[in-house]
Amino acid sequence: MMLMTDLPETIALFPLPGAILFPRARLPLHIFEPRYLTMLADALKSDHRMIGMIQPRGDQLHQVGCAGRVTSFSETEDGRYMITLTGVSRFRVVEEVAGFQPYRRARIDWQTYPAERRAETDPGMDRDKLLADLSRYFKQRQLGVDWGALKTAEDELMINALSMLCPFGPEEKQALLEAPDLVARRKVLQTLISFAVQSGGEDEVLQ
Repeated sequence: MMLMTDLPETIALFPLPGAILFPRARLPLHIFEPRYLTMLADALKSDHRMIGMIQPRGDQLHQVGCAGRVTSFSETEDGRYMITLTGVSRFRVVEEVAGFQPYRRARIDWQTYPAERRAETDPGMDRDKLLADLSRYFKQRQLGVDWGALKTAEDELMINALSMLCPFGPEEKQALLEAPDLVARRKVLQTLISFAVQSGGEDEVLQ
């Protein structure tokens, strides 16, 4: 577990629409663009090996993202990389930092989410209702799921994995990411699932 004092003041940013990460969750990524190959090489040379996942918003970036540590990587024969980021903490962008690197970097505020270093629970979650709503949602979207693993997963793993994997739009994903805690995130998740089911599976976005 990284301590607050171990977190770097500046990190590389990987803007990717629809891709979010949470503390202790794992995100597989395929790295092939030259600028992001450079970013990966620089991260691997650093002490912290961290990359900040963040969603773009037009030409700008959302203010909140989540940093992950590169915990595994493998190179393909043609020079691409398959990596896994393990989430460390959400962050807020203070300001982007200019430099000679081909990728974006920013100075980071870690204080917005001080409780990220410990696992969260959701004592008020009605798991049976959530699973029933998910069953209708997955059936409507023709998605497969490992129900056995989902039913036995701990609260945090279940809610965060669903938030990352469900095919919501980028703004909906951002709402899940910015939910202050696990309970709030589960409520947003249930609202999005219910809305999608009621709308008949059309790709509408909550305003």
